[in-house]
Formats: sequence, C-alpha cells, structure tokens
Amino acid sequence: MKTSAALLTHPGQPFRIEAVDLDQPQANEVLIRIAAVGVCHSDWHLATGATRHPMPVIPGHEGAGVVEAVGPGADDVKVGDHVALNWAPACGSCFYCLHDRSNLCETYTAPVWAGMMLDGTSRIRWNGQTVYSYCGLAAFSRRTVVPRNSCVVIRKDVPLEVAALVGCAVATGVGAAMFTAGVKSGQSVVVLGCGGVGLSIIQGARLCGASPIIAVDSQTPKIWVAKHFGAQSAILSSDDVLGIVKRHTNGRGADHVFEAVGVPALQEKALDLVRPGGTLTLAGLSPMGTTTNFPSALLTRQEKTIKGSYYGTVHAPRDFPLLLDLYHSGKLNLDDMITRRYRLDQINEAYRDMAEGKLARGVVVME
Repeated sequence: MKTSAALLTHPGQPFRIEAVDLDQPQANEVLIRIAAVGVCHSDWHLATGATRHPMPVIPGHEGAGVVEAVGPGADDVKVGDHVALNWAPACGSCFYCLHDRSNLCETYTAPVWAGMMLDGTSRIRWNGQTVYSYCGLAAFSRRTVVPRNSCVVIRKDVPLEVAALVGCAVATGVGAAMFTAGVKSGQSVVVLGCGGVGLSIIQGARLCGASPIIAVDSQTPKIWVAKHFGAQSAILSSDDVLGIVKRHTNGRGADHVFEAVGVPALQEKALDLVRPGGTLTLAGLSPMGTTTNFPSALLTRQEKTIKGSYYGTVHAPRDFPLLLDLYHSGKLNLDDMITRRYRLDQINEAYRDMAEGKLARGVVVME
C-alpha cells in the first residue's frame, strides 16, 4: 500500500514528506494507523547526525494509533485497538527480561537500532529503495508496520495525542524518578532541563512525595512551566544554582539530581549538586561518542552514585497503562504538556520550535 511519511535522506537535511510503499504486516507484526507523534530530541539527533543511523529513515518513536491489521501470531491484538508504541520491545525470555530490565532486552536491541523489523528486514520502500524505521516504529508515517511487542494496548477513553507522550517522554521522565532512582517521600530533588522529559521527572518526583523539587533551565519561560507541573522552586541556570540548592537542603545538596538534557558538561556539573550519599540520574540522551569526566576520588569519599536511566527503567506493558490510569484519575497532567499541535507537513517547523525552546512538547497530529 501507499502511505505518506516524513523522510530523512541525509544528516543535516530537512525532513521531506514523501509517498512510500508499505508492506502488509508479517508474522508477529501489526499495521497501525498513526494518530499522533511527539516531537522529541531523539529524532532531532537523527536529523543533525548526532545519532548515526542508516538512511533513508522515517523517524518518530513517540507515537500512538489504532490497529488496522495484524499478522500471523499477533492474535492477542485486535483491529480497532488503541495502542501506545513502545520503542524498546522485549522478548520476555532473555537475561534482562527475566531480571525485570525489559527496557534492556538483548534479543531485540540489534534489529531495532539497525532500523529493521525483528527479523532483520524492512517493510518500507521509497522509489525502490529500502527505508529504515527509527526504533522499529517509523511513527512519522500515516501508517506503519511495527512488531507486536512494540504495541501496548491502552484504554480508549484517553486521547491518542496524550497516549503518544507516554511512549517516550512521560515513561522516560516519570520512570526515571519512580523506577530508576526510586525517589522516596520527603527526599529533595533537582531537575536540570525542563523539556518533556524534565517536566515528566518533576511530575514523577511529585507523585513520589519528593520535597523540595527544584527545577533548573536556561530559558525564563520554562521556569514558570516547571512550577506549573510541580516544582516548588525553579531557577535559571545562570543563577547561583549550587548556592540555591544548598540553601534549600540545609547546606548538604540534593538527595536526587536528574540531568534531563543529555549534555556531558551539564552532567558533570550536576554531580556538584548531589549531597554525599546521594544519587545523580542521567535521563537525557547524549550524542553518540560523547564522554563525561567524573572525579573518582570524590565518588568514593562521598559515596555518590551515578545512574543511567534508559527509558525510565519501565516495563512498557505494565507501566504504560499505569501512567494512563494516573492521567485519567487527574494525578498526572499530560494535557498541559502539549504546547502546540502540528500537521505532518509542518514537521520542520515543529523541530525549529523545539530547537528554539518554544515547546514543552509538540505533537504532530495526523489528519
């Protein structure tokens, strides 16, 4: 079948809307009519070349939609089901899946990061050329074929544009606070970066009962946004961040600090904000090949812990419905995270707005 999609053909080039050929789903695959896709930095890393990936590629990994067809073996998903897409499908039987780390599944990592289906082949072509699916999803397409394990069936009384956010930013951020770091009631939290992931960390920390929650960003509009989502204090990165954090924590530093941007220099500075015995959680995705330089003597002497948080340590089939239940009950504010909605043909404008810091989260809504 034919469908239209946003295509990247070379790093440094704009997205282009093209008609592509899409195969029917094969074994354990599902055809999805995409309803909405979040505008995320991870896809922008493809466009800039910060993330190296085979091209041409259809980006889009924070999506939700409706099942239109299922392949053999995917009988537990039905036509008409609403699904949120999971960009880290899990086999359920490898070492990591069996040890409650399905986000690190070793079986499906290689084909997904190669831009293929789980059998190592593609379902998309453009002018006779193989097209790769970012994260195995290719959600910036009106229709896409994804692995069955990438589909999480969700309740139908939640808007699909809200459900899309759960597929990345919300799971990554709320999960970083609740599952990776395990924030406890009364603990102090600092969040560096108030985009979609940072705002979700703030909400996750609030759900855990953290206090105080201190947000830091380089842009003044984000300060007010952070307070709206639950930060008791929000400060500019140009301020005396260390001094302010210590004043809020009896001179010690924070129990938990989260870096939600993915900038190595900021990750290094974030460690200064952590109290002895506290934890720094790195939730922002840094460009491939970048490194950090943490002082090992200080880590030993002060027993500071540094954690990586990949996809918020979520188990998507369990946690996506949980997050949407929290939204439905009014405990998780996802409606206000959507700053602006765009058409698919406005995708380049959407990413310009994101890069300029104009969005908490933008969403591309398919007509």
